[in-house]
Amino acid sequence: MSDVRAKIAELIKKVNPFDSEEQEHIQDALDWIASGVEIFRIEKPAVPLKHLVSYSVLVDSKERKVLLLDHKKALKKLPSGGHIDKDEMPFETAKRELAEELGIEPKPTLNNSDIPVFVTVTKTVGLTPGHIDVSLWFVFEGDSKLKINDESEEFRKEFDGFHWLGFDEILLMPIEEFDPNMHRFVNKLKKII
Repeated sequence: MSDVRAKIAELIKKVNPFDSEEQEHIQDALDWIASGVEIFRIEKPAVPLKHLVSYSVLVDSKERKVLLLDHKKALKKLPSGGHIDKDEMPFETAKRELAEELGIEPKPTLNNSDIPVFVTVTKTVGLTPGHIDVSLWFVFEGDSKLKINDESEEFRKEFDGFHWLGFDEILLMPIEEFDPNMHRFVNKLKKII
């Protein structure tokens, strides 16, 4: 196993699973990485069909809100994030995506910030052909009172808008509006923030 693959596997092993479903996703991700197949997206839109993604979740812990973006291709409200480049560490991807998409220099919210808060394995939906994202969710400090840079070319290319939604507000909304793991993520977030 390459050094980067081994490091990513070690980070995933450090995630404390929220429930049995997350434990299954963690084990799936670890088995997949250990199999030796390509884990990074090397060609758009989805080669290989299963690849690594980092979510960069901005959380206003005082207001207990999460920033979600109206993703044009997925047709869902999703956190910032994107595909992990070949041999890139997932936390670096998460920071890079916040800088590119929102013009934000992120501050991690939790200790051991390079360790994902949540791990999911999800079949994608939307306007592009379906594929499987192995998503590593990272949490960054946000402020729902500050203006989001939604006028940048990068933002307008990928998103139609944004929402700061309260934890409980998200839980009351239909899961179909989000990543299918969003309610579980918010419930985990409520326990750790």
